[in-house]
Amino acid sequence: MSAAVSLTPDVGPAWLRPLVDNVGRVPDAFRRRLPADVLALVTAAKATAQLRGDGRDAAVLVLFSGPESAPVDGAVPDDADLLLTVRASTLRHHAGQAAFPGGACDPDDDGPVATALREAHEETGIDTSRLRPLATMERTFIAPSGFHVVPVLAYSPDPGPVAVVNEAETAVVARVPVRAFVNPANRLMVYRRPHSRRFAGPAFLLNEMLVWGFTGQVISAMLDVAGWAQPWDTGNVLELDEAMALVGGEGGTPR
Repeated sequence: MSAAVSLTPDVGPAWLRPLVDNVGRVPDAFRRRLPADVLALVTAAKATAQLRGDGRDAAVLVLFSGPESAPVDGAVPDDADLLLTVRASTLRHHAGQAAFPGGACDPDDDGPVATALREAHEETGIDTSRLRPLATMERTFIAPSGFHVVPVLAYSPDPGPVAVVNEAETAVVARVPVRAFVNPANRLMVYRRPHSRRFAGPAFLLNEMLVWGFTGQVISAMLDVAGWAQPWDTGNVLELDEAMALVGGEGGTPR
């Protein structure tokens, strides 16, 4: 069995404190963007899964990297980044989708933190000894995949090299500048057919990826909770295929 990993919320840098101190508010931050009827459907699906014992446990690593010192104004450092992957286009589930590194819990994992670290190493080759797990977020049921996911917030001043380990599973591994997510020009709302625009959720159009779905919701909520978000056009709503067609264009360049 893998060794238990302790959470150390006090070892994160000052610029991450607003997020770490308010991490419990993240679920409410993305729920409040949902229309009441859509939220009711999501809540019902979660309750049904719990009653039936459906789904598997999983964890993802939400890894911020950057300097330990903060700008004088307390803003996010320009060189702070967030680790993301893009799943291979040949996979049966969530093909081509941007995500935090992570996956299903193994019987030998000692809790979600151990799962997140193990999966991140397997997907990106990251040296987990360089990482400082800070906090866990609320366990969330993802209806399309049937997983109960625990996001694990972590920090590293220098995570070392990362890369695609298995091309059959992962197409891209990238440390994306946090400023790219903050930039209002990179933000939009995305929905997936056969659903309507009422089911649209926050997304980020970047040069290598479109970040949407659960990952986009968590990042958007973190920006809100930490006070990093800037006003953006929530009326810019695209269907998923339309948004994916823009990946790699000038409009999706992080800046």
